[in-house]
Amino acid sequence: MALDDVRNRIDTIDTELLRLLNERAEMVHEVGEIKKANGLEFYAPEREESLLTKLAERNEQMGGKLPEQSVRAIYREIMSAALALETDFKIAYLGPAGTWTHQAAISKFGNSVDYLPQTNFADVFDAVARGKALYGVVPIENSTEGAVSHTLDLFADSPLKICAQVMLTIENNLIANIERDQITKLYSHPQVFGQCREWIHRNFPAADLVEVSSTTRAAELAAADPHGAALAGALAAELYGLSIVESSIQDSTTNTTRFLVLGRKTCPATGNDRTSIMFAVKDRPGSLYDALKPFNEFNINMSKIESRPSKKRNWEYFFFVDIKGHCTDPKLVTALEELSEHCSFIKILGSYPDTMRPE
Repeated sequence: MALDDVRNRIDTIDTELLRLLNERAEMVHEVGEIKKANGLEFYAPEREESLLTKLAERNEQMGGKLPEQSVRAIYREIMSAALALETDFKIAYLGPAGTWTHQAAISKFGNSVDYLPQTNFADVFDAVARGKALYGVVPIENSTEGAVSHTLDLFADSPLKICAQVMLTIENNLIANIERDQITKLYSHPQVFGQCREWIHRNFPAADLVEVSSTTRAAELAAADPHGAALAGALAAELYGLSIVESSIQDSTTNTTRFLVLGRKTCPATGNDRTSIMFAVKDRPGSLYDALKPFNEFNINMSKIESRPSKKRNWEYFFFVDIKGHCTDPKLVTALEELSEHCSFIKILGSYPDTMRPE
């Protein structure tokens, strides 16, 4: 087939794709009208994840050339465009723009919805609780640096629920608008310096390390410094017109951050769910052991446990636990009832699709 023939065929396919995309948008609109008439939420995180998984499986079955990550990215944007057409869809996130939390929000909701950067963790919670945003995105833990304590602490008094999670592979880059041998100062967030400690020691042992509030701020300062560079993501480089001098400079090749999507309602069960809870045990010997025993008795997998001072009474701690299953699963309901007998406080933070695939 001649080149012009191939290009004409591609043009024909593109025209058909546009027609089908607009037809799909009409169907999504009908779904929205039906949901509105029945008092249902337009956006359903559990339905979205189910659809993406199904599409990835179909692509594999039909021998498609596109990798799963590409299929998911394409359909994420298609769904994002539909959300923007149907609702005043606003997402609050820990800002400023260009941070990893911003990138996590985009990987979950796409580029078509409105994003509201917030200056601190509490403001993200508040924006969702007050209805300024439909959902909020905050970091909860990093595979190399551990838990994000600010997020954990805010759950104690918040009415919000966890309704989704995002696993984002963190790829830190050396970004600048100068040559590598001109760099004498590095800007970044303290956690990023920690993630790139060995690389810095090998490559810039004499550089001044300047800790700033975010990787976006680091990029902003580097752009104005004739001898400065930033350690940040590609999105921050794009926002400030910086070049990526070296990519993937983090010490760990499996550096992943887990983010939570906060909403006002718990998601329905999908059959592959995770539930997050927090509790404080009664002040007596063996209370934590007794509290956790029901998970073993009912063969419920506990994938995470973290403790934080309750800040309500001296030496009282909240325990944050992730368990497999949905809070409406019969055996999980029973296990949580038995757990509560050993607790002075217990709260279900939410049940949501258990997606562990990095974006």
